Amino acid sequence: MNYTYYPGCSLSGSAMEYDVSTRAVMARLGITLTEIDDWNCCGATAAEAVSSLLCSALGARNLALAESMDPSSDILVPCSACYLNLKKVEMERKENPELAKNLDIILAGEELAINNPPKVRHLLDVLVNDITPDTILKHTTRPLTGLRIAPYYGCQCLRPYGVFDDPEAPASMDGLLEACGARVAEWDMGARCCGASNMSTKPETAKKLVQKILMDARGADAIATVCPMCQLNLEGFQREISREASTDLAISVLYLPQIIGIALGLDQSEVRLEKNLALKPSLKEKLSKAEFMIPN
Repeated sequence: MNYTYYPGCSLSGSAMEYDVSTRAVMARLGITLTEIDDWNCCGATAAEAVSSLLCSALGARNLALAESMDPSSDILVPCSACYLNLKKVEMERKENPELAKNLDIILAGEELAINNPPKVRHLLDVLVNDITPDTILKHTTRPLTGLRIAPYYGCQCLRPYGVFDDPEAPASMDGLLEACGARVAEWDMGARCCGASNMSTKPETAKKLVQKILMDARGADAIATVCPMCQLNLEGFQREISREASTDLAISVLYLPQIIGIALGLDQSEVRLEKNLALKPSLKEKLSKAEFMIPN
């Protein structure tokens, strides 16, 4: 399998462990990722507030570049915000002829065009529906036996485009975590908002949302995420939120491909576990003691 790969800005900087672990897992599974040449920012949250057309144009340029490289390969996007912005352009171009016309004019300035763009796919979608949990199970050499992991989806990978999972009751991570040998923690916060960029603009509101998520995750060994913003909010403010709640809410927070990578036999350094802000010594010890086995 081959995918055109869009890393996005966060994975090139503050969330580089997400990028590294994604590439490492795909390489271990024999899957080729071809990074979009000269990709640009998806528009994130800021561009939409400045200009809706600007935000669409940023995404459209990435789609045009991907199509020029390989129109037959789906675009794999790990970051949920990037996925949402690129998916939005893919969908709205089909539904809004006026927008499509304006985007064509903008892209023509670089001699780019969108004719039959590749499908935009979230990493989680690809892992579940193309690679499948059965394949992960067959390649697992270090089962994470005894670990209880709470799958956290956040908002943007499932809303408003619930194309591969139920936005209100997501379960796509369950099979992947179980294939890694872990147990899925039962909780009700997997699809709740973490506050997103409100952590910068309305921190008190965002911290209350994160507190509810961390409290419900108590008893789990870790939370698994698929979004850099969710990862940052859940791991970066634990100490402050614990102090305000007068209770210890510390918990390890890992990106899903970091968890899968370790189960596939990758070393902790190969998935850049040292980059995580919230990694309890107890979890690191459990991961180190996970025994190798012959894959099925």
